[in-house]
Amino acid sequence: MPKMKTHKGAKKRFKVTATGKIMRRPTMRSHNLEHKSSKKKRKFSHEVGLAPSDYKTLKQLLRIK
Repeated sequence: MPKMKTHKGAKKRFKVTATGKIMRRPTMRSHNLEHKSSKKKRKFSHEVGLAPSDYKTLKQLLRIK
């Protein structure tokens, strides 16, 4: 059997913290920024925790135990 490989697209988009949380970048931050408020744009600079319902899928893609 060949080795199970990490999903490279997921590896580039998500980060696992030391405590095991999976972090992602916020949506809606790539374009049309002139229409968004300064407050909203400031919040885009912080990473966001992943929704609990997505943990199982991401753990399989990233090969986390």
